[in-house]
Amino acid sequence: MSVNELFTKELVVINMGLESFYEDLKNQGVSTAHVQWKPAAGGDKKMSSLLGRLKGLK
Repeated sequence: MSVNELFTKELVVINMGLESFYEDLKNQGVSTAHVQWKPAAGGDKKMSSLLGRLKGLK
């Protein structure tokens, strides 16, 4: 598929994060889905690493 062909297709958006962005798209009639997502451990790299080690113990 060429890049130009993308502009002839229906736009479908998957939103991850800010629900207000999803709501704005939906209010404009854009086909969209919202995924509630947050980085592991609130984005704290050290805590995320520790959680990853705990997961490996299972």
